[in-house]
Amino acid sequence: MAQGKPTNKDAYSLILEAIDVGVYKPGDRLVESDLAERFGVSRTPIREALQRLETQSLLARDGRSLIVSSLDHNQMAELYVVRTELEGLAARLAARHATREEVRVLQDMVDEDHKLVDSPSALARSNRRFHKQIHLASHNRYLVQQLDLVHRSMALMATTSIAAEGRSSDTLVEHQAIVDAIASRNEDGAYGALKDHISQAFVTRLRQESES
Repeated sequence: MAQGKPTNKDAYSLILEAIDVGVYKPGDRLVESDLAERFGVSRTPIREALQRLETQSLLARDGRSLIVSSLDHNQMAELYVVRTELEGLAARLAARHATREEVRVLQDMVDEDHKLVDSPSALARSNRRFHKQIHLASHNRYLVQQLDLVHRSMALMATTSIAAEGRSSDTLVEHQAIVDAIASRNEDGAYGALKDHISQAFVTRLRQESES
């Protein structure tokens, strides 16, 4: 039996993932026909996916075209305030609820990431997986949903703070502190370590912005 056409959700997920991994960057124009050809999807679900992404403010109008949105300084600051609190809560809940296997996975991720110190782009991708693992270890589905929305908006930032000089090594040190707190069931420590980690990333990003 021939496989059916991808659903609207498939088209949406494909475009969202392409934005998330940097295939399409802030300011890039998205064209229905190009997307349909790239992903092997008909133009109707592509069109509906683009409308959904525009509604979520991940795309913006530029005349008659749709482009990947970008965040100004104030939007970025507001996003980091929300991200810091939600991520901190996720770490606190992970310290309370994470299974031994989930803690082991987090530690394995940090250990493996030491091989990626000289590859900021690879470390940035692994960093997203690390944070997602903490979200899941919170065992709170509603918090995971809200953090998914926050991280979609993070994709609208043109650069990753990990690309800054020295930030790769610092990131791993901060990740280890988070894992140590979660493993020892130190809820306040996990909350504080995660918030400090996000705050350092924000300071680095502000420095990148001022230098660009």
